[in-house]
Amino acid sequence: MKVFKFGGTSVGSPENMRSVMNIITDGEPKIVVLSAMSGTTNTLVEISNCLYEGKKEEAHKIIADLKAKYATVVTDLYETTEFRAKGQDIIDQHFDKLEDQAEGEFGPVKEQVILAQGELISTALVTYLLNENGHDATLLPSLEFMRINADKQADIAAIKDLIKPALELNKGKQIYITQGFICRNIYGDIDNLQRGGSDYTATLIGAAIGSEEVQIWTDIDGFHNNDPRYVDKTQKIDNLLFTEAAELAYFGAKILHPLTILPAREANIPVRLKNTMNPKDSGTLISNDKTIEGLKAVAAKDNIIAIRILSDRMLMAYGFLRAVFEVFEKYKTAIDMIATSEVSVSLTIDNDQYLNQILDELNEFGDVEVDREHTIVCVVGDMISEQKVFSKQVFEAIEGIPVRMISYGGSQYNMSILINSKYKKDTLQRLSDHLFDEEDI
Repeated sequence: MKVFKFGGTSVGSPENMRSVMNIITDGEPKIVVLSAMSGTTNTLVEISNCLYEGKKEEAHKIIADLKAKYATVVTDLYETTEFRAKGQDIIDQHFDKLEDQAEGEFGPVKEQVILAQGELISTALVTYLLNENGHDATLLPSLEFMRINADKQADIAAIKDLIKPALELNKGKQIYITQGFICRNIYGDIDNLQRGGSDYTATLIGAAIGSEEVQIWTDIDGFHNNDPRYVDKTQKIDNLLFTEAAELAYFGAKILHPLTILPAREANIPVRLKNTMNPKDSGTLISNDKTIEGLKAVAAKDNIIAIRILSDRMLMAYGFLRAVFEVFEKYKTAIDMIATSEVSVSLTIDNDQYLNQILDELNEFGDVEVDREHTIVCVVGDMISEQKVFSKQVFEAIEGIPVRMISYGGSQYNMSILINSKYKKDTLQRLSDHLFDEEDI
């Protein structure tokens, strides 16, 4: 059985929902993971923010406006009076739930209930659409089997144990529709896998059931070899290794949630990226099968903070780096890049939540310098090749651009450079022009 995932844009209108229906009704059994309709989660966040600030009247108005939008969706989506009534009933139920959460004292538990309503609505509406058109589809509520642990990480063992009886209860169905993003935590409360978590839901389910393939459907044909928002004439990549895709996702390629790759890679389940608007295109296949060598793509990650610690205490000392890393571990702040010399260590982070506390503790080791507004540009592919010296090509491409840091050799599939963000567009275009010949793609 395959697992298909469709994002918010793919279910963002009645027309797009019908396109999804046409794609998934190919006669093969599948589990279909859906996001909320595009824009809905942002609106639900806005409602929650209003309630945190005590602006209840404003929250109720936003709820009413969103409900009116969904009423129009129901009218346009269904052909029959019967299913329009069913659709409207779903809207009434979930917006009554939103109104309930807006009453009384507001906090994180209620916030999670509010944020879950988008996926709960979209999956119900699409299931009814399939039923109205004679397709054998049923809801498979993700809140019955998606779990996270105390560290808010996916509890893969629990998911595997819980999804089996959920499927058995609906045995023989052609299409199972379920929610992405939402889950339950160790207390049994509604929670989520963070933004972009619907991709993660799909591969977690794929790993749990031993799926033959997970397909992530979005509004682009697959991974491109550079960011088309900044670079001219980018090309789709037909095949990527899991390692390469993980590097690209982490370092800025927005098409895929960074955590998505892990469950699929561990279970050796291929992941295919497809375009809802162009379903005949083969997309990008991500697997453990190596096809072509060489460079595959360039990605960029913004809002990077560079930190340099200068200290004579580093010289011929052991334990210094461990002590530095423990500071970041204490504040649960991940490090992206690191470079060292005899008396200094430079590193980067992308989360400034605890930056002041981190800097206070790092000052005990020596002089600390901080630079904001930087970008990590990541070149991904088989960097270590006997045929070509790819590092030389990279350096030739960016000649004249000030480079703050370089990370090379930590992975066979990644070379990263840190630059001031004002050089980002120029750097991406130069790399694209220099590294990718159209006839080689």
